Amino acid sequence: MKRNQQGFTLVELMVTVAVIGVLASIAYPSYQNNVMKSRRADAKSALLELSNFMERHATEFGCYMDSGADTQCGTGDDTLPLLPFITTPKTGTAYYDLVLFPVDATSFTLSANPIAGGAQETDQCGSLTLTNTGVKGVIPIDPAFTAADCW
Repeated sequence: MKRNQQGFTLVELMVTVAVIGVLASIAYPSYQNNVMKSRRADAKSALLELSNFMERHATEFGCYMDSGADTQCGTGDDTLPLLPFITTPKTGTAYYDLVLFPVDATSFTLSANPIAGGAQETDQCGSLTLTNTGVKGVIPIDPAFTAADCW
């Protein structure tokens, strides 16, 4: 009498699980790298948006720093304008802090710094920077990474 075999043997199941494990161990780091790249792209976009904000501010007030109630730059209480947002993404879990560093009334540097203890902390590109002249830079974790690699 012929017996119908239904199901899988234990060996077949173990081989399948092993193959899936090997494929997952190869795919997961690539997936993580792509997620980091997309978060970094969001930070770059935020830096460009804030740079535009600073340029609009300079067009309105004549300099990158607030000049209090005075209409001329360099007079009065020079303070930095308040940025419209200071983390990226704007909502949800933040991965980068956005910081404005003034050099003087005619220049600035924006920086996107990975949040300590956050998911982007291990991104080899580290902090991204953008100046008022459009110079893009990085403060990398790994010295082998350059602005060209990260921007």
